[in-house]
Amino acid sequence: MTMSDLKGLKALFIGGTGVISSACSRRAVELGADLHLLNRNVSSTRPIPDEATVITADVRDADQTRAALKDQEFDVVVNFLNFTPEHVARDIDLFTGRTRQYVFISSAATYQRPPGHLPLVESAPLGNPHSAYGRDKIACEELLGRAHHEERFPVTIVRPSHTYDRTAVPFDGGWTAVDRMRRGKEVLVHGDGTSLWTLTHHTDFARAFTGLLGNPAAVGETFHITSDEVLSWDQIYLIVAEAVGVEPRLVHVPSDAVAAADPRWGEELLGDKAHSMVFDNSKIRRIVPGFTAEIPFSEGAREIVAWYDADPGRRVVDARLNALMDRLIDAHRPGTPPPVG
Repeated sequence: MTMSDLKGLKALFIGGTGVISSACSRRAVELGADLHLLNRNVSSTRPIPDEATVITADVRDADQTRAALKDQEFDVVVNFLNFTPEHVARDIDLFTGRTRQYVFISSAATYQRPPGHLPLVESAPLGNPHSAYGRDKIACEELLGRAHHEERFPVTIVRPSHTYDRTAVPFDGGWTAVDRMRRGKEVLVHGDGTSLWTLTHHTDFARAFTGLLGNPAAVGETFHITSDEVLSWDQIYLIVAEAVGVEPRLVHVPSDAVAAADPRWGEELLGDKAHSMVFDNSKIRRIVPGFTAEIPFSEGAREIVAWYDADPGRRVVDARLNALMDRLIDAHRPGTPPPVG
């Protein structure tokens, strides 16, 4: 089976309408896969491909899922909705003997923070003390690794990094920072704006991802899939501002200060975005020859702005976070004296 041919492959995607899974679903049916989507039939801004067979069930309910799937077997099962070892354990029980390949969507948040060496390869150390999400994904990987080695459970692990589509502004608070740009307000950038980041368009991710499906060489292996374009956070903000058509007023705020003011936002930064993350994609290219990410973020940013501008209802500003940004910017604007005491 090649990167351009999934004909005859019976695949089950659990999810299928998220940022990553929607592009993978479209790509899979384009390549001829017999795609089945198991989800709760919740409405989404990302339509389900007409060619897919929809199975309605709540994947968190093991009995309901088992009843919905009946005695079907699949060449590939991909779960885009597993976040804890309990979720994974349920799938191991459900799909053992029913699939030739089980694909777990992990995360680049599993890699050690800060990374010891860049660019990152898949064998780089794992460990993220600042991110509960990352630690849970590590525990999932460990459980699947034991199942593979002890029971020959046919797992493939995939670690996306920051993957986006037209609905996904790459900033905490979503549209909030873009709204600030348009209003001429100062915009908060974590750290000094120079840490390096990798943004991957979901259609690029899907092109590599579908090359792993039904591929025996991928079983028992781990892959990250990212763009090779590396940008600083200052550059990311400037690219979005260019797509909006404004000159942004950037103010740098230490990530530790953000974390002190808002622990949840701080976890996003200290556990991920505050650290430079650059990836070596040699391994995925060995399995999927010819893969290269084609969509630069400058093009993706224009897609994002156009999508939000098409419907005013999409341009939601997080009032709480907006006010917090004002306070942090006021405290860290260049020339502001440090607090006393």
